[in-house]
Amino acid sequence: MPAVGRYARRVDLRADLDFARSLADTADAISLERFRAADLHVSRKADSTHVTDADQAVERALRERLAAERPDDAFLGEETTADTGAAAVSEGHRQWVVDPIDGTANYLRGVPVWATLIALAVDGRPVLGVVSAPALGKRWWAAEGLGAHSFDGPLRVSGVDDLADASLSYNSIQQWDEDGRLDALVALSRTVWRTRAYGDMWSYMMVAEGVLDVAGEPDLKPWDIAALVPIVEEAGGRFTSLDGEPGPWHGSALASNGLVHDAVVQRIRR
Repeated sequence: MPAVGRYARRVDLRADLDFARSLADTADAISLERFRAADLHVSRKADSTHVTDADQAVERALRERLAAERPDDAFLGEETTADTGAAAVSEGHRQWVVDPIDGTANYLRGVPVWATLIALAVDGRPVLGVVSAPALGKRWWAAEGLGAHSFDGPLRVSGVDDLADASLSYNSIQQWDEDGRLDALVALSRTVWRTRAYGDMWSYMMVAEGVLDVAGEPDLKPWDIAALVPIVEEAGGRFTSLDGEPGPWHGSALASNGLVHDAVVQRIRR
């Protein structure tokens, strides 16, 4: 049995979840103050993606709190990461994984679909996640064995069991094209009931809420994915890579209600 299973049974994650939600409060206070600010500073990173002063300030604040209040835990963050990003494998290894603003492109354009993602991974498995989207007035959270919740109450995935009745969010045509899966996506779109590109974390949270049945995209980093995994899984869904691999370490994401998951993987995997 994987080490994480033994860990989850002997450790109560309630205190960690409360702490993670308090980290989200800290993040929201910073990100909302800078959202749509006239003097927001935007630059480009080495990979040509955008970063704002809000991204940097949120991650710095969370990292400082983690260093002070969880000094024995490792840290992986998008802007100031100290770890390599590889899945931790030593038993009991705890690693906080943070995306200070998921949806920076939306944030810098004033679109309210963005969030801070906070996860705790133990032995490489995300066991806790918080997704906080203050501009939408929404927050979702979960921990293994404690269920998935939002401000509106408990979360539960849909019961749709036929792709012909399923609603799919694919995020970005360009990403699928660059990943060599555009033909597979188009074929899948002809199979499902409807398609939309809601984007970023929101698609996955709607899967957890049961209002979408499938969400997926290529070209992702662990901090884009880790917080989403326990929320979808605790809501009764499945979360893998596009090729069906578990965990946030494979560069892509596929979330579903579980009932249609295998059928989707068969159509889009390499």
